[in-house]
Amino acid sequence: MELPDKTEINCRLETVLTTLYLLFSEGYYSTSQNIILRKDLCIEAMRLTLMLADNEMTNTREVEALMSLMCFHSSGFDARTTQSGELILYHEQDTNLWNIELISWGEYYLNKASTGNTLTKNHVEAAIAYWHTHKDDSTEKWESILQLYNKLLFIVYSPIAALNRTFALAKANSFEEAISEAEKLNLKDNQFYYALLGELYTQSNPDLAKKHFESAILLAKSKADKQILQSRLDGLNKNSTLEYCK
Repeated sequence: MELPDKTEINCRLETVLTTLYLLFSEGYYSTSQNIILRKDLCIEAMRLTLMLADNEMTNTREVEALMSLMCFHSSGFDARTTQSGELILYHEQDTNLWNIELISWGEYYLNKASTGNTLTKNHVEAAIAYWHTHKDDSTEKWESILQLYNKLLFIVYSPIAALNRTFALAKANSFEEAISEAEKLNLKDNQFYYALLGELYTQSNPDLAKKHFESAILLAKSKADKQILQSRLDGLNKNSTLEYCK
């Protein structure tokens, strides 16, 4: 078996990185099995990416950015699900369970990736993930995340990134502005669209929030997704009952 030359490796590297990104993504939010998190797929994606980062023929700034992204995301694995495998939302996670060592490795690879003039999708996503490892809920954090999503959408547009941007907009500016931007997306076949609107309307219009969560439940494909959405809906119904009994 012979290794391809440097030129051929460079031609193939983008496809390899896309494959590793998709492998990690499938593990991070699994759609092939009735579970949210598959650590085995994430660990394998990280192992292969680390091999690229450790090889001088494949150690590029984009490889380092992808390695950073994976480290940041995997640092929250222990806080992301319950012992029974149910999803825990970001703002409800026990930050004491975050893996500080993996966060440090993420910062290490992000700093290496930031040298030079290369700016890729992986760089921006890694920077967004970096800010999500900050425990504080400051305006600086969410304004930084918002600006990074603006850059990400300029590099490559995706509906999910646009939805995530609106949540950052709500935290950095206002829920009213975020609702306006989210509804413009009109992603009526997407469960995350309705789930986000449910979250955004929770305080200002609980009845409308319930309808959005109900729509999200109907579109959800996995048991884990349905459980977390149902818990949000149940919480709203419980609050309505308590308010009625006052």
